[in-house]
Amino acid sequence: MQAKQSIREKANWAWGKAIWTWLPASDREAGDSIVRNFLLHWFPAKVSRESLSWNYSFWLGTISAILFLILTVTGTFLMFLYVPSVERAYLSVKDLEYTVSFGWFLRGLHRISAHLMVAVVFLHMVRVFLTAAYKNGAAVNQNRPVNWIVGVVLLLVTLFLSFTGYLLPWDQLAYWAITVGTNIASAAPVAGEWMRFILLGGNTIEQNTLIRFYVLHCFFLPLIVLALFSYHMWRVRKDGGLACVDKEALAQKKEKVAPIKSKTYSLLGITSGVTVHVETSLVDEDKHTVQSSPNLTRRLLLVTLATLAVASILTFIFHAPLEEPANPAITPNPAKAPWYFLWLQELVTITTFSIGGFTINGALIGGIIVPGILVAAAILWPYFDKSPARSTGVWFAKERRRQNMIFLLVVLFILVLTIVGTFLRGPYWNFYWPWESWPEMPRKF
Repeated sequence: MQAKQSIREKANWAWGKAIWTWLPASDREAGDSIVRNFLLHWFPAKVSRESLSWNYSFWLGTISAILFLILTVTGTFLMFLYVPSVERAYLSVKDLEYTVSFGWFLRGLHRISAHLMVAVVFLHMVRVFLTAAYKNGAAVNQNRPVNWIVGVVLLLVTLFLSFTGYLLPWDQLAYWAITVGTNIASAAPVAGEWMRFILLGGNTIEQNTLIRFYVLHCFFLPLIVLALFSYHMWRVRKDGGLACVDKEALAQKKEKVAPIKSKTYSLLGITSGVTVHVETSLVDEDKHTVQSSPNLTRRLLLVTLATLAVASILTFIFHAPLEEPANPAITPNPAKAPWYFLWLQELVTITTFSIGGFTINGALIGGIIVPGILVAAAILWPYFDKSPARSTGVWFAKERRRQNMIFLLVVLFILVLTIVGTFLRGPYWNFYWPWESWPEMPRKF
């Protein structure tokens, strides 16, 4: 009996040592837990209550990181089962769907998480813009514009990461989506054809293309995302946290508070006046901050579980498609790019027209110039935004009403084009209303 009790006590002691950083018993332990825990040490010991709220950031940045983690874990397992060759790629994916136990779920979760990550990273960028979180606030040594640029690059790399993974099933959907996407890219002046040749490893989509996309998707691009994300998080810490903290700092007033007896102020105290006793003049942070552990860690766990649950439920609802094996001789009608590039494909259609027998190249205008201008404007915008510091971290600040309106119109334009390209474009890229039937089209050989 004593031996069993001793084992139970040792087990309880070991369990307590393992989880104490997540469930600290005191404020002192809460501070120590952040420093001593490998996963938590990049968070500050205390965080702003506002930064923990659901309605400021919607935790979109955290959700993006969790989706990337899901993609990394599921992708690692898929690498053991996938064969990157044009002869066996499709069959290996088909085995995942119909032979490997829960292989369909593993592939579906990976695919859904990839789509969600593209959408969430985009929404995160929208949130940052609408709250002017790319602007420096009241604190010194901030450089939020640089972090905004890193975020824009992360969005572009996320799109390319999903694009390279789109080809790997080697079915008709994947093959022709990549064909459309790379054809748009080839319209770039001077370097367009060269970039397409380097990306495809030749002039056609074949084995060289598949192995390049596979290596980019499984190694180089995830490594770039990880490096940029690490710098992104470090930059958030260096800038004093989320931009809502600057809003709180500007709204606060300095208060005279009694010195804490247990704290040694040394020469940092203010001793001018008629007394030699140390006085302090500071903002009462306890009203606005809480310990990161367990307040932040509990919400982090909740967001992680919720993200995994939503992605799993969507995997059951929307089954990952697998069409016929890729066949360059059979062209689907219509052939569409991946959904996140459909707005570009639609824009190419809109900007392609003829004037007096001369045809304007829509692939150049709609596929290269317009998106290039949008990306350049996004990168440079923080340096042109002259709104006051009090608008930093504020949703729809009145000082930024005009630029927020323009930004939302651009976002709405992209969303409308995506919806049109997804649901309203049929054979020969003709427009069809949802209640109209598409004509039966013979296959082209």
